[in-house]
Amino acid sequence: MSWAAHELESYILHKHTKVKVSYLAVLLGCFLPDMGTKGTVYGFEIGSFSFKPENAWDYHRGWPGVGFTHTLVWGVVLALAVLLIFKSREWALGLLIGQWAHVLTDCFDSVGVMLFFPFTDQHYSTGMWAYAAQEGRYGDAAAYYGSLGLAWDLFWLAMLAYNYRSLTAKYFRQHVYPADPAWGWLRHRVGLSDRFLLALYHAYFLYGACRIFAWTIWAQASEDAPMDWKWGGPYWVDKATVEHPPVTEFLSNTLVGLTGLVAFCWVVWLAVGRRLWLHTPPYAEVEFVRTSVPRPRYSEENDRDDGDGERPDDGDDGASADADADAEPVRQSPDRT
Repeated sequence: MSWAAHELESYILHKHTKVKVSYLAVLLGCFLPDMGTKGTVYGFEIGSFSFKPENAWDYHRGWPGVGFTHTLVWGVVLALAVLLIFKSREWALGLLIGQWAHVLTDCFDSVGVMLFFPFTDQHYSTGMWAYAAQEGRYGDAAAYYGSLGLAWDLFWLAMLAYNYRSLTAKYFRQHVYPADPAWGWLRHRVGLSDRFLLALYHAYFLYGACRIFAWTIWAQASEDAPMDWKWGGPYWVDKATVEHPPVTEFLSNTLVGLTGLVAFCWVVWLAVGRRLWLHTPPYAEVEFVRTSVPRPRYSEENDRDDGDGERPDDGDDGASADADADAEPVRQSPDRT
């Protein structure tokens, strides 16, 4: 499992997606497979009740277990549910992109994912670093940041630095805010300022970048975890692995799984997906407009009149007109049509 890549890849995915998608949906999709599963894979206790899977890797990435959350089919199901319930193309597509990115990213540890489940339970793994969730949260962190997992996170940090324009205020105003009504709701209904919205957009970049260095320093200083840059490391952890079948069987399973995935997506699209997509209009883009309250205007005559306490008898209409002119104009939400 990746510790910071899921936060950082969301910005890059949004920038390089050529169709309009919600950034918040992409971010949620990048987290979704581990929500409710990464916490339980380490085990927990609530009062007298305790839970700890016997084999963390089978529970987290296998079947029976919650391994279906790390499959491509699960992303299609979630996207279809969002399209049906919330009637949003941008959220459905963004969630699908983020979830698939998470699944493909997790293929790089020693356990991998069941990419084409339920059509095949074949695991796909490069074995770049050790899967060590069975060691607990802190043991897992020490193993990850004492191996090529650190290089993996630094790679995504470097990729985001190269795509730094995706973090600018201009990009947020022109591409992120206009593509998602959630930002307008936070701005006009909740009353969040423009600066606060931009800070929210930057939050997971800061969270991901800081946790890379914080966990690495902790692993080296507190745990004294030796750094192992070899493929499949670190050598000092009892890593979990899966047995890969012979090449012919592997290719056969892949062909079956890929065929099943394509057929499933095609049938779902013809049965319900196309109808839902056509009946869901795209979100109308809105312009990010800064709002400001005009200051009241005063003149020397008004100051003298206020000081004398006199008001002209025939100036009621003029005073009303001046008051109307100085009144704060009604603000119309830019995301209303």
